[in-house]
Amino acid sequence: MTAQALLKTESATSSFEVILDRSVLVRALGHCQGVVERKNTVPILANVMLEARNGQLKMTATDLEIAFVETIEAHVSQEGITTVSAHFLFDIVKKLKDGSEVLLKLKSETGQLEVKSGKSQFHLATISPEEFPHPNAGDLPYRFTLHAQELARLIDRTRFAMATEETRYYLNGIYLHATVDGYLRAVATDGHRLAQAEMDLPTGAQGLPGVIVSRKTISELRKLIDEAATQVEVSLSETQICFVLGSSILISRLIEGTFPDYERAIPQSNESPLEVSVALFAEAVDRVSIILNDKARIVKLHLSPNQLRLLTENQEGGRASEDIEVTYSGQDMDVGFNSRYILDMTQQMTGETLQLIFGDATLPVIARDPLDEHVLYVLMPMRV
Repeated sequence: MTAQALLKTESATSSFEVILDRSVLVRALGHCQGVVERKNTVPILANVMLEARNGQLKMTATDLEIAFVETIEAHVSQEGITTVSAHFLFDIVKKLKDGSEVLLKLKSETGQLEVKSGKSQFHLATISPEEFPHPNAGDLPYRFTLHAQELARLIDRTRFAMATEETRYYLNGIYLHATVDGYLRAVATDGHRLAQAEMDLPTGAQGLPGVIVSRKTISELRKLIDEAATQVEVSLSETQICFVLGSSILISRLIEGTFPDYERAIPQSNESPLEVSVALFAEAVDRVSIILNDKARIVKLHLSPNQLRLLTENQEGGRASEDIEVTYSGQDMDVGFNSRYILDMTQQMTGETLQLIFGDATLPVIARDPLDEHVLYVLMPMRV
């Protein structure tokens, strides 16, 4: 189904009545309430639009930056359209008995939506759908299809490095673009670390402009992928991006701004590789970090041939250290990193070992996953 077909909305009517399976309804409402903000100064933006027609219930939610539409099968006794609080409806349906059926009935005489299941009955206030801002996908000239798990991989390998700063808003997302050597690449950075993952460029993505997909969009998209069909249809312009997953559609404005020239942050002169067990390294970093209580959370790495010593100390004079056997033949070196950033990175590794490629104590370190050559991480050092 195309984005335009999913977004098409009929004219408003004064009443409707549908019966749905509770599990199907609660899953769809869960997606909707992820888009709708709980605190909203514009009442209509707190609502989900419900449209019953042709044996289906279409639900639409938006915060004006992101719009989500999902269509589910329903027994429609009377066609119609209305809007109701997304969070109230979700919270009610979530607490109904599993396996039950739910009646949604809009009463024209009161303008309220009746929610009924078994002996439970609720009445919710509604707002006219004429006030609801209807999403519009617009002209999206770039179109391609991805396997759902390929898209999930790009997201999972990079999203932990997204920034959360208001001042550098253009870092609060994943930069998606086509490379000159034929890859679709995802990049995220917060200025202290960088994560990059790529896959073969899909048909139709040639000449794709570089776009920044927002943190919230990435979060909602990732939830949908877990329940999606095998394919995800992607279409975009320089200002909007649209994902179609079966009968669900997610439309988002892209972050305006210029993503930094991230390739300049990847050192080219690092020539001293270190191989270490991911599990041993992560567990050791986690242990020596117990005594740290400041925001910096610095772990010093002392490198020597085939030996890695981790050292930490806190402001009260507490210290911790642990030695790990590694494969390393470079020069002795002391370099510090944020322990949280190390642990975030190790969680992305798919193999049993991790490769860290060092230059000197002032240069960022490159991290690679031996089982996935199309993933790369960069960590900036900290003064020790």
